[in-house]
Amino acid sequence: MNRLVLGAQWGDEGKGKIVDILSEDADVIVRYQGGSNAGHTVCIEDKKYILHLIPSGILHKDKICVIGNGVVIDPASFLEEKRALEELSVNIENRLMISEKAHLVMPYHKVLDEIKELQLGDGKIGTTKKGIGPCYVDKYNRVGIRVCDLLSNDILKDKIHTNVEQVNKLCDLYKIERFDADKIFKQYKEYAYELKDYIRNTVYYLNGVVKNGKSVLFEGAQGSLLDVDFGTYPYVTSSSPTVGGAFTGTGLSYKALNNVVGVMKAYATRVGNGPFPSELTGETGEEIRQKGAEFGATTGRPRRCGWLDLVAVKYAVMLSGIEDIALTKLDVLDEMEDVKVCVGYEYEGRKIGYIPSQLEEFAKCQPVYKTFKGWNKTNDISQYSDLPKEARMYIEYIENFLGVRISIISTGAKREETIIR
Repeated sequence: MNRLVLGAQWGDEGKGKIVDILSEDADVIVRYQGGSNAGHTVCIEDKKYILHLIPSGILHKDKICVIGNGVVIDPASFLEEKRALEELSVNIENRLMISEKAHLVMPYHKVLDEIKELQLGDGKIGTTKKGIGPCYVDKYNRVGIRVCDLLSNDILKDKIHTNVEQVNKLCDLYKIERFDADKIFKQYKEYAYELKDYIRNTVYYLNGVVKNGKSVLFEGAQGSLLDVDFGTYPYVTSSSPTVGGAFTGTGLSYKALNNVVGVMKAYATRVGNGPFPSELTGETGEEIRQKGAEFGATTGRPRRCGWLDLVAVKYAVMLSGIEDIALTKLDVLDEMEDVKVCVGYEYEGRKIGYIPSQLEEFAKCQPVYKTFKGWNKTNDISQYSDLPKEARMYIEYIENFLGVRISIISTGAKREETIIR
């Protein structure tokens, strides 16, 4: 079976752990969008693995992993991640491929990212300043530099010089230090030497995998509500974390996909700016943040926390045809007196059950809650029937609201702290 794992909220749902678990049943795991602005954390026994570009399936010794063409790659970040895995005794040699069609994050992309955020002031997006957005801008502006360009010194040098010439005009405008094209070329030529053995035409490879009856697990980054088309624009990422991105980001057709798994927390979090109707800014929100260790794997920034927003998740279910839900961090809500879920919004005196496209309207939406009695402990439980009755009532209400089965329940960070239904 070929499965897709994607985020059903604003990202940070715990996709890394779910991909790690489902990788056992896959032959190949492919990441299809985003860049080093994503962070997937997987805990195995007493070790914590934080991945940004490399698919979580790499932690299984017999799996092949692919970084697809829809990903934008910062070579420095990739090599740092590779070394960190090797220090944890994870060998990626002969098990990882990088699409030659993927685009490269360049040093000037990071500077342009930071300048843009400074320009926006209070209206800033809240990006990670990793250069992801400007890299995608260059991609769609048809001036991007791709992984395959690393294999030709002449092509690489020419493209860097052409781009830096344009970027330096902006540097003069903003009165910041100009970039040295020759220095960047030298740096990326060194990256080319370290990356060349991983570079493949992954489009043909992946289609061959499917044709030969092997299984593929698609790994998404960020979350559905950050999709550049369908998310809370402009407070979104620069790619498509929803189902469509899986096809454009790998070169596989829709016929290759059999099952879509949406990952959602038992509550909600958001990093960066933008509307968040169910946000909790007081003691309860801080309690969830501390118990859930809600700090970004990429930036360390504290995440905004709130009650689970079922209107938002139902929208994600609709967008990507989600058939199964993996519910994570149920244990974080242990021992709370009451637990709430947002089941609608109140906008200008009337109740609505959808997310307004106009950001200013969505920002005015007030959550309509349903309250549940809290429960005691869930994190030592391995069977669904052994969960506290109140926790099961909470889960079954979510299933009925969404019309989708919750087939995986995570009750802790470790692999074994998982209920499979």
